[in-house]
Amino acid sequence: MTIDAPSLTVVTEDSAGRRLRRSVGSVAAHALLIGASILMLYPLLWLLSASFRPENEIFSGTSIWPSSWSLDAYFRGWSGLQISFSVFFINSFLISILSVIGNLIACSLAAFAFARVQFRGRKFWFAMMLMTLMLPGQVTLIPQYVLFRSMGWVDTILPLVAPKFLAVDGFFIFLMVQFFRGIPKELDEAAMMDGCSWWRIYWKIMLPLSMPVLATAAIFTFIWTWDDFFAPLIYLNNMQQYTVMLGLRTFTDSTGESDFGGLFAMSVLSIVPIFLFFLIFQRLLIEGIATTGMKR
Repeated sequence: MTIDAPSLTVVTEDSAGRRLRRSVGSVAAHALLIGASILMLYPLLWLLSASFRPENEIFSGTSIWPSSWSLDAYFRGWSGLQISFSVFFINSFLISILSVIGNLIACSLAAFAFARVQFRGRKFWFAMMLMTLMLPGQVTLIPQYVLFRSMGWVDTILPLVAPKFLAVDGFFIFLMVQFFRGIPKELDEAAMMDGCSWWRIYWKIMLPLSMPVLATAAIFTFIWTWDDFFAPLIYLNNMQQYTVMLGLRTFTDSTGESDFGGLFAMSVLSIVPIFLFFLIFQRLLIEGIATTGMKR
């Protein structure tokens, strides 16, 4: 079979044209994505730039490149308040770490019970748990405050930490239930034949196989707790117990002079722990989200 030279030339030209169009489309798509990324990152870049500017140049323009660089805002923000900003970082780390530990322990136990243990009313209580996801936080705000005040917990970190040890985050329970259901039940049956109790099955089998979803819950709990402003504002009155978010508020004063340079500098530092936490556990986070609810 022979192919005419003109036909071969046409096929070659069509193939080259398709490759050219794909290349142009790819370049255009990447250019659009890069432009959108720069647009989304502009506020963060401006914040970083403003933290290095002198106080009188912060609001002088929209450029992200300062005319002069200075670290005065960082030194002023770290030690310029009545209390060193390190106290706020320690408080935020303490509350966030305790919240992570509480959520992982309590939510994983509740999820294990819903996913594996057969008990009376399991479907009903699971449905009730899911209903809490649709309940606005403002509905329970005042009853919780009255309860914690009667217990003498106001102006302590207990209202921020203790509920985490009682499996109050239904989202993480649901997430872990979906993950646990994807683990073969034959493992439980084999372990029970070897004399393992439910507790040993949970501790020796389920938890080691559930590291991705546990990392997902840990990352989201840490980020949400670290960024929380409303709950600490309600329960914490003593400045010695302020979190980073409450500490940032002290830089702005509606009745006096506000230190925007120190505010922007400490805001940049407040982002660093979240970024590092996510960077360290991002592989487990992606794996946990990708495999949650999948049958294996």
